[in-house]
Amino acid sequence: MVVKDTELPYLRRCVELAARALDAGDEPFGSVLVGADGTVLAEDHNRVASGDRTRHPEFDLARWSAAHMSPEERAGATVYTSGEHCPMCSAAHAWVGLGRIVYVASSEQLGGWLAELGVPAPPVRTLAVREVAPDVAVDGPVPELVEEVHALHRRFHTGR
Repeated sequence: MVVKDTELPYLRRCVELAARALDAGDEPFGSVLVGADGTVLAEDHNRVASGDRTRHPEFDLARWSAAHMSPEERAGATVYTSGEHCPMCSAAHAWVGLGRIVYVASSEQLGGWLAELGVPAPPVRTLAVREVAPDVAVDGPVPELVEEVHALHRRFHTGR
C-alpha cells in the first residue's frame, strides 16, 4: 500500500512529537496511534532520557492499545511514526496485534545517518520491521518528510 496524502498530517504530527522529544533532551522519535475511522487515539514521543531505554513511543502505544482497545480495534489501527520501529517495538506491535505501520524514515536510513555522524552502534541490531514481524503491513519511507527527520537526528547528535 502506498502512503496517501490524507495520511501526511499524522506523519507531520510524528515529526512534531520527535521535535518535542528533542527539545526535552531526548532522542527525536514520535508516534501516533490512529483508529480505523481516522481518529487519533494516542500519541507519544521518546522518553529514554529517563534512563529506561524501553520508553520508545511505539512500545508505549502498543501497551496502551492492549489496555484500551479490543483485538479487532487493534487490528484495524495504524501506527504512524517518525522512524521505523526497532526490533523491540516491532515485536510489541505484532504481539498485541496492531495493524499497519507507516514510518517516515527507515532503520536503514537512520543507521546510515548515525554512521556518518560517528555514533556508535546500538546494543541491539537494527532490523527492518518485516524481519521481526513479517505479517505486519508496513509502508515507508515517506520522502516528503525524511529530511526533517534527518535534521532532528543531526541536531540531537551534533547540537546543530
